[in-house]
Amino acid sequence: MTTPRTTAPAATSTASATPPPGQPGVPNPTAPCASTPLTPLGQGEARITGGFWAERQAAVAAHGIPLGHQRLEDAKNLDNLRVLAGLREGDVIGMDFQDSDIYKWLEAAAWEYGRTGDASLPPLIDSVTHLLEQAQGDDGYLDSVVEVRHGAENRYSNLPWSHELYCAGHLMQAAVAAHRTLRHAPLLRVATRFADHLVATFGPGKLEQIDGHPVIEMALVELYRETGTRAYLDLARYFIDAHGTGIIEAHGKNAWYFSDRVPVREHTTVEGHAVRAVYLTAGATDLAIEESDPALLAHLEAQFERMVATRQYVSGGIGSRWDWEAFGDDYELPTDRGYAESCAAIGSVQWAWRLLLATGKATYADHIEHVMFNAVMPGVSLAGTEYFYVNPLQLRTGALADENRSPAHGRRGWFDCACCPPNLMRTLASLDTMAATGSDTTLDLHQYAPGSYRSAAASITVETQYPWDGTVTITVEEARDGASLRVRVPAWAGGATLTVDGTPLPAVPGVYAEARGVRAGQVLTLTLPFATRYLVAHPAIDASRGCVAVFHGPLLYALEAVDNEATLEEVSLVGGPDAAVAAYRPDLLVGVTTLTLPGRHRPAPAAPYAEEGSAAAARGEARDVSLVAVPYFAWANRDLGAMRVWIPREA
Repeated sequence: MTTPRTTAPAATSTASATPPPGQPGVPNPTAPCASTPLTPLGQGEARITGGFWAERQAAVAAHGIPLGHQRLEDAKNLDNLRVLAGLREGDVIGMDFQDSDIYKWLEAAAWEYGRTGDASLPPLIDSVTHLLEQAQGDDGYLDSVVEVRHGAENRYSNLPWSHELYCAGHLMQAAVAAHRTLRHAPLLRVATRFADHLVATFGPGKLEQIDGHPVIEMALVELYRETGTRAYLDLARYFIDAHGTGIIEAHGKNAWYFSDRVPVREHTTVEGHAVRAVYLTAGATDLAIEESDPALLAHLEAQFERMVATRQYVSGGIGSRWDWEAFGDDYELPTDRGYAESCAAIGSVQWAWRLLLATGKATYADHIEHVMFNAVMPGVSLAGTEYFYVNPLQLRTGALADENRSPAHGRRGWFDCACCPPNLMRTLASLDTMAATGSDTTLDLHQYAPGSYRSAAASITVETQYPWDGTVTITVEEARDGASLRVRVPAWAGGATLTVDGTPLPAVPGVYAEARGVRAGQVLTLTLPFATRYLVAHPAIDASRGCVAVFHGPLLYALEAVDNEATLEEVSLVGGPDAAVAAYRPDLLVGVTTLTLPGRHRPAPAAPYAEEGSAAAARGEARDVSLVAVPYFAWANRDLGAMRVWIPREA
C-alpha cells in the first residue's frame, strides 16, 4: 500500500461571488522601481463585452477550459501528481514536462474567473491546488514525472531536456494569475515554496545551470512583482545572463537550438527553437523594465526588429523549420513545411506586449493585433475545442497526415505534447488586459473591441464591428480635467480619420492619435479604410516569389478547396486588389467577410520537369475563375482540404 506523501489540508480559495476589482494582468511592472511609459489596466478596468474577441473568448470559456480539465484527466497528467503524492499506485505517463499543461490550464481558469466570475472554476482550481500541495516535496521541489521516473537523486541532472524549471515557471505564472483574480493564497504558497527552493539551489556559487526551455525568467520576475521578494528578480537575472555562456554546450547539446550560443545582451537576432527564443527575450524585457536598463531594452528592440524583418511569416507566425521547431536562416520561410507553432505566436505576443509597455511605441500594438488575428487564432477552432499545433501557409491537395502534429489530420482535441491547447486558453482568457493601458493623465486604446475601459484619467465605452468593419466609436463616459485619450492608428490604415464630435484630428498610420482635454459625453470616431491589399514577399523568400498574400483590414486571407472548384496548385490571381469584392456572410463559419477575387485556372503540365518551351512543359488551356478567400484564422473549420495563402499573380 502506497503511503500518501503529505496530509496537507484541502486548498480553499477566498474567492467571492465576483473577482476583486482592478486586478492587473501580466506583466504588472512595479513602481517606483520600474519605469514604463504605459501602465496595464486590471481585468476589472478593461472589459471586452462583445464582438469578435468576446465571441472567441466565450467559445473557449464554455467549451475549451472545461474540456481542458477533462483532457488532463484523460491524458493522466493529474494522475501523475497522484502517483507522486502516494494517492495511487502505478507509473507516471508522458513527457518529463507533463505537469506544465496543468499549470497553463490553471492559469487559464484563473484569468477566466477574473474575466467572468464563473463560479464553476474556483472549486476546480482548489481541487488541483490541493493535489499539488499533496505532491510537493518538503523542500518545495515539485515535478511528478522527473521525480517518479528518474528519482529524487537525479533532479536537475538533465536540464537541457527535463524542463524542470520550465514547469516551475508555469506554476508561478498560474499562481500569480490565481492570486490576482481569486486572492488564492494556497497556489501562491505552492509556487513560492518552489521559488524559494530554486533560490537556494541555483546561482553563482551554487548550481550554475540553466533550463533548456526558458519561461522561468518571466515567471520569477512576475512572482517578484506579486510578492516583493527581491531574490526572485535576482535569480531571474542570473538565468538570463547565464544564457550564452556555454552551459548547455557543456552538456554536449547544440547551443544554437537552446538560445545559448550568444549572450542575450550581445545577440543581434533570434535563433534556435522558436518558443524558447521568444520566451527568453520576453523575460529579458521584463528584467530591463524592472531594472530600468535602457541598453538592454534597446538591444531587445533591435532583436525584435530583426526577427520581424527576416524570420517572421506574413501571418506573424515564427519558426520555419519543422525539424527542431526552430527559426531558420534569414528569409528561410517555406509555406507548406512552415512550422509556425501556436505557442511561438503566443510567445511573440508576450514579448511585444512587454516592449509596448516599456516603450509606448505603436508598432508593438500593431504586432499584437496582427499576430493575434493571423497567427494565434488559426491555432484554435471556432468552437473552442480543437487545435492546430503548427500553422503552415499551405496544405497541398491530397496531403496525407504523418505525425501527431500534422495539420493534414485536421484540428485535434489534444496532443501527445499538449503545450498549445492550454496556452491558447490562457491567452484568450487574459486578452482584455492587452486592449488598453492608462495613467493619471491618459487612457490608451491599443486594440479595437466592444467594451469598457477605465484608467484614473478617463473611462470610455467602445462600439465596433472590427475586424469586419473599420469604424470604431468611442464614447467618453468620465474624464478628469486635462485627460488625454490616445488611439492607435494601424500602420496599414492609410487614409484613416479620427474625429471628436465631428471635428477632425490628425490620424497618422503607425502612431497614436491623441485627443487632449477630453470631456464626458464626447464621441470619437476612428474610421479605418478596409480596402483589399496584396502583399509581395522579399525576393530572398524563395517559396513566395511571384505570389501575393491577400489582406482585408487586419486579416490575412486564404483559399480553401471547399470554396473553390479549381485545384489550388493550378490557380493564379489576375488584375489588382481593387477588383476584389468583399461581402460579409453571417451564415458562413461564425460570420465572416469573404473576398471574391478574379483568377485564372491553368492545368499543370504532365511532366514534373521538362525543357523550357517544349511541348512537355506546356500547360493546359486557361480559363477565368472567381476565387473565394476566407480569413486564414478560420480555415479547416469545415471540410479539411487544400489551402494556400500565397497565390501566384499574373499581370
